[in-house]
Amino acid sequence: MTSPRQSPNPNPSAPGPDSRPTPAAPIPAPATAPGVAPGPDAVRYAKERHERKRNLFLRHLDRVSLSSKLVVCTIVVLLVGVTVISFSIRTLVGNYMLEKTDTQLRVQSQLVFNNIDLLTKNDNSSGLNSPNSYFLQLQYTDGTKDADGNPLTVTPLLPQLRDNIVSMPVLPTDGDTSGITLGQVFTAPAVAKQIIQVQSETTQSPAPDGATPGDSGTGGNGSSSGQSGSNGTDGGESSQSSSSVTKVLANPRGNVSHATLASASAPWRILPLQWTAKDANGNEKVRGVLYIGLSLSDQMDTLNTLTRYCVVVGIAVLLLGGSLSTLIIQQTLAPLKRMEKTAAKIAAGDLSQRIPSAPENTEVGSLAASLNTMLSRIESSFHEQEETTNKMKRFVSDASHELRTPLAAIHGYAELYKMQRDMPGALERADESIEHIEKSSQRMTVLVEDLLSLARLDEGRGIDVTGTVHLSSLVTDAVDDLHALDPERVITRKIIQLEPARDLNHPASLKAVDGDWTKVVLPGDASRLRQVVTNIVGNIHRYTPTDSPAESAIGVIPAAIDPRQLGRMPSTDASLRRFIDAAEVGASMQTGYRYAVLQFIDHGPGVPDASRSQIFERFYTADPSRARQKGGTGLGMAIAQSVVRAHHGFICATATDGGGLTLTVVLPVEPVQPAAVQQGTAGGSKESKGGKTGRTGKGAKQKGSWFSGPPSEAKPHEEAPAQSVQPVDTAGRDGLATQPTPPKA
Repeated sequence: MTSPRQSPNPNPSAPGPDSRPTPAAPIPAPATAPGVAPGPDAVRYAKERHERKRNLFLRHLDRVSLSSKLVVCTIVVLLVGVTVISFSIRTLVGNYMLEKTDTQLRVQSQLVFNNIDLLTKNDNSSGLNSPNSYFLQLQYTDGTKDADGNPLTVTPLLPQLRDNIVSMPVLPTDGDTSGITLGQVFTAPAVAKQIIQVQSETTQSPAPDGATPGDSGTGGNGSSSGQSGSNGTDGGESSQSSSSVTKVLANPRGNVSHATLASASAPWRILPLQWTAKDANGNEKVRGVLYIGLSLSDQMDTLNTLTRYCVVVGIAVLLLGGSLSTLIIQQTLAPLKRMEKTAAKIAAGDLSQRIPSAPENTEVGSLAASLNTMLSRIESSFHEQEETTNKMKRFVSDASHELRTPLAAIHGYAELYKMQRDMPGALERADESIEHIEKSSQRMTVLVEDLLSLARLDEGRGIDVTGTVHLSSLVTDAVDDLHALDPERVITRKIIQLEPARDLNHPASLKAVDGDWTKVVLPGDASRLRQVVTNIVGNIHRYTPTDSPAESAIGVIPAAIDPRQLGRMPSTDASLRRFIDAAEVGASMQTGYRYAVLQFIDHGPGVPDASRSQIFERFYTADPSRARQKGGTGLGMAIAQSVVRAHHGFICATATDGGGLTLTVVLPVEPVQPAAVQQGTAGGSKESKGGKTGRTGKGAKQKGSWFSGPPSEAKPHEEAPAQSVQPVDTAGRDGLATQPTPPKA
């Protein structure tokens, strides 16, 4: 068999599917003929190689810790700052000293030229920093020649250093001014020379009589003599004579100190001037070029000292800044280390761990606060998930048990009927079996309907919160039903009021006082709320003695709490205390929402404190055997809680003073309106004494519900037209959002 042939690449210059370079096998650079522009393959190869190098550098950079990067960046910034500052200081000081030197040359040039003889007689062996440190040279251009026939050059002032070392600036010769500008200072390099021999001669150099520097040609009597020299040519000799002394210059010997040679090699600042003098007829005549200079040795020594000082200070700043930055960065990043350890503990399963707090105005503190908030929510969600899982397990187990009981009864009585149908008296026994089967099927039907209702409430379906509910009428019907079921039971109607706090030991509380009910109208689903009240009344009828008194109370109380927040609170005593505190604030500030508070109080056996919050769980029963002698499916309170939460309300069970159980239901009515809106017209609202809510006179405006739109003309807490209660956007009114959809229970 022959192997299958691979299809050739139609475009040889284009890379194939497997031609991309890899780190293990890089693509060799394509050969390019010299002098020919690189082709697309060569350009692509260059780009890929550059990209590989860049990625390799970034990978190595990513391996460096953040603290090391910050320390290195800090040191680099300090180094750049110190370098820039040192360079700026050196440049500023150098320019300042150079300007001072140039000014000194311009100001004192005439004085130096006029006192050549005096300066020559003084001792100038103290170096380049003495008052006699001027350099002066005259180059004749009027035809005056020296002994060799060259234009005469005289150097009357030449400062002398240690070991007979002199510094000779390199200047133009023979009066040549082609490379310089007269009157403008320039910098000239210098060479070091040494005086190796002094010969006594009787030579007198021609001296200018009455010569003055510059172009003005003022008269003077400054004479000087000298002998021309080589002006710094290496290996050459030059001689100067003052009176009868001739100085022979040569290259320095090896025993000269380095500091002296460095000073002698420093450049000079030279001021060239035109030298004029008056002749016998009194006319101005140009005699030559005058060079007056000052050595920059002192300035360079100052700049070098300043540079060394800046280097030392810069190193100290770098060491100190690097140490401080390391300590500060490590201290700043220490919370990140703690975050890492905390994350490791959380990853190990300890969800209770938290990051140590830090000031939230810092980045690390803000991050720690955000992470702690996230960890709290994660822990809460995890516990809720565990609790939900456990509840689901219990729910499945309890539902299976509840459904198995009626199914077992149906199956048993059906078999009993089959066994006894051929026996005498089978008809009477068949009726009895059918009756038991019917009761079991009815119980199972109620259970399935309750389960279906809970499932719909969990999904947010099966409830309409945009209707109108006459709560007082609904509770009145429920109380009448309870009285019909238990004629011997005494049922009292009361009004709920907020009793203010007296002291720390007696906080604010809800108190039921005698009084007549007023009509309370709120938005919601009337049939579902009727189911809530019916379930509560059914529990009183089912689990309390028939001669035990009961109380039902209704009231409207303002509270400074949002309904969405109220609907998320758990059904515990602490949540009820929180609502009462908010009601105390709302009553004093007249802000927040108006809530309808409904209480059913019985004086039966009650529920233990540990089990009181569990009565809203599905299939919960205080009897471990789950016997249903008194009827019920164990889902009534769970359905009531889901319905109330769908209305953004709150329900909880508390202990009754003296024994028994009190069920409290809180439902939102409407937001509290400002005082100006609450004022009526001529027949304004009047409140009765004793804290009872009175009726509003005719013509008063009804307050808008948080489910409803603008207020309509109706009495508050009374029946309103159904068409006026419509879901509208209430955003922007008292800080409310739009009408929310009913949340899942």
